[in-house]
Amino acid sequence: MRSAADLKREIEMRLRNYLSRDKNGIRRELLKIFVRAKSLTVAETHKKLKEKFSVTVQSVASMVGTIASRIGIFHIIKEKDNDQTRYELKEQYADLVARLVVPA
Repeated sequence: MRSAADLKREIEMRLRNYLSRDKNGIRRELLKIFVRAKSLTVAETHKKLKEKFSVTVQSVASMVGTIASRIGIFHIIKEKDNDQTRYELKEQYADLVARLVVPA
């Protein structure tokens, strides 16, 4: 079984790799939004990203889903059957994400 430190290093490696393919800064901006807000729906995230980028709801949903499932830094919260899914930045990775996406 992996230790917490090993898991955190693995998450950091995945996140750095994901951000290395960020050609226009949209992935970095999406993560900055989550660092500030902590918990958002795809629609709320789209609204904030649309202020700076030309993005579709589907592309935002795809990025959020990838981060949640492959990188593993979001909690997925679904309270009711018809309620929108909320994505919440996991507290143990908030500092790591902030360090990688927010300039010093």
